[in-house]
Amino acid sequence: MEEVVINNIKIDIVRKKIKNIHLSVLPPIGKVRISAPEHTNPDMLRLFIVSKIGWIKHNQKKFKNQERVPKREYISRENHYYLGKRYLLKVTEGGSKPNVKILGNKRIELQIPPHTTAEKRHRIMDTWYRHQLAAILPELIKKWQNILSVEVKEWYIKKMKTKWGSCNSTEKRIWFNPELIKKPLPCIEYIVLHELLHLIEGKHSTRFVNLLNTHMPNWEKIRDELNSYPLAYNTTS
Repeated sequence: MEEVVINNIKIDIVRKKIKNIHLSVLPPIGKVRISAPEHTNPDMLRLFIVSKIGWIKHNQKKFKNQERVPKREYISRENHYYLGKRYLLKVTEGGSKPNVKILGNKRIELQIPPHTTAEKRHRIMDTWYRHQLAAILPELIKKWQNILSVEVKEWYIKKMKTKWGSCNSTEKRIWFNPELIKKPLPCIEYIVLHELLHLIEGKHSTRFVNLLNTHMPNWEKIRDELNSYPLAYNTTS
């Protein structure tokens, strides 16, 4: 991977066996990445970047101004998200085993033993979130496997800083960001479809976009909704 700095913007350049130059400004912090054909002339690449500086700055500004979830202390009346809805946390001390459950439409209860540290509370909540996502994903994967006539060999939940999902099309393995469980269900389904489509088309080509348009015509609206939600605290570093 190469790195250049133009107008005080750091840009990662990855050379691949592709025909066209692809520019991305990645969430959550606006990292800039270019995928370029292997033998692209450096001067041509620089001219391309300069022509896109306004677009890059515009998109970086959107990420910079996006609401971010403040650092969590896991105490009562904190806001926490689940499937796109904001809940108030209710912390209850007592008993020997921790537990997390939804209370009606407004609260998540975190039951913990006395003197449980904030770090331990975070791990309990994180484990619960992962279990909830792991319970939702199989049905969505099964649905889209059948529709697309593809098969996933393995899927995992893995923390990722700049991606909601990732696919190894050769090995037919898919990874999902655990933060997805905090987003609305249609957003989760969009990521499932997106990653499964990579088993058909590995790149974000015109064919890939056409497949998205065919199977989920409103995917752009859903994607924008997904990226509009507050970013997790630890993604700002």
